[in-house]
Amino acid sequence: MGFLRLPGLTALLTAGVVALAGCGTQASSPAAASAPSPVSAGGQAGSVAPVIAPDKKLKLGAKGEAVSWLQRRLRELGYRPGKVDGRYGGTTLAAVWAFQKVNGIKPTSTVGRATWSALEAPESPKVLVKNGKPTRAEVSLSKQIMVLYVRGEVKLITHVSSGSNVPYCETATWQGKTQRFCGSASTPTGDYRTTWRRDGWHRSYLGQLYNPIFFNGGIAFHGALSVPLHPASHGCVRMPMNVAEEVPGLVGTGVPVHVRGKFRR
Repeated sequence: MGFLRLPGLTALLTAGVVALAGCGTQASSPAAASAPSPVSAGGQAGSVAPVIAPDKKLKLGAKGEAVSWLQRRLRELGYRPGKVDGRYGGTTLAAVWAFQKVNGIKPTSTVGRATWSALEAPESPKVLVKNGKPTRAEVSLSKQIMVLYVRGEVKLITHVSSGSNVPYCETATWQGKTQRFCGSASTPTGDYRTTWRRDGWHRSYLGQLYNPIFFNGGIAFHGALSVPLHPASHGCVRMPMNVAEEVPGLVGTGVPVHVRGKFRR
């Protein structure tokens, strides 16, 4: 499969069935550094001039200056809508979802009055760990978002999809053998640190992970071709592909990762 749903932590071999937790294998690898951004770690926006939104209803597939305005504004606020090209596609949609979730708006592909109003006077993401390290990642399972703080400021906010919490068993060829992998597909809450990573597509026993950065055994942040609104992975934290391109350059090894909350369907 070209994208993932993933599980918890240890791998257990019993009667020909591998009971796992995590997205894949484990190893060691180097890291990278960081830089500052528009919103402070305390959740306060920097000095942003008053803005007036277009207030033109946009639907997926829309084109034009209103879309460009939306893309520019989302980038100013720390979201990642992709290129400012005036085209409302899937990459911009994922950023819209993240923004709507942070601002208490039910995620939808339509950008209407509530979203435009929030873009004029946006809320900041709720800080999950007070007095946390200046550079850290916070994952809200409740809102399905990840906020990356770098040097005390919000550097990036993204929509994610975590573990589905649906037990699974899948058969795959791994290390030359056909094996059956079973798990609970959970993303455990807790405090962790980034460990090893891989560039590009990395094959695990449950599928392909793009630019994975592991932080809890076999559980990683990684890009995926499918990042739906609901938790859908085997345990890893899926993110849009364009975000997965950027995150490795911002997050080194040993960066704290805090996972909090619980998704309610």
